[in-house]
Amino acid sequence: MRPLFDLLARQPRPFRLGLFGLACLILLYITLAPGKDVPGVGLVWDKAEHATAWAVLTGAGLLLSTRRRWAIGVFAFLFGAAVEVLQAVMPFGRDGDILDLTADTVGVAAAYLVWFGLRRLGWVR
Repeated sequence: MRPLFDLLARQPRPFRLGLFGLACLILLYITLAPGKDVPGVGLVWDKAEHATAWAVLTGAGLLLSTRRRWAIGVFAFLFGAAVEVLQAVMPFGRDGDILDLTADTVGVAAAYLVWFGLRRLGWVR
């Protein structure tokens, strides 16, 4: 794991931001596309999907970031809140839900717990 982190940390900041931006765009599409267009919808419990998606997004951000890692969690939470607002106002058959935002927050917290555990083991910086 450490070599992967070191490899990512040595990449130019615009490249790392681009990768994180791509992850955000993919998640934005999945969360805002009409319900019938989303691949795999209904396969897993909705809240688990939210928690997993935001844990992956936050984990990717933590791996790609070399400083101000607290900002990744703040961004992920605000991104989740914005998605829920957009789902509530867009006419694509999606519904904004405070419980989805709660699940997003659980995913963010889970990513930080894993990150801190990996740091304690010395696998990431």
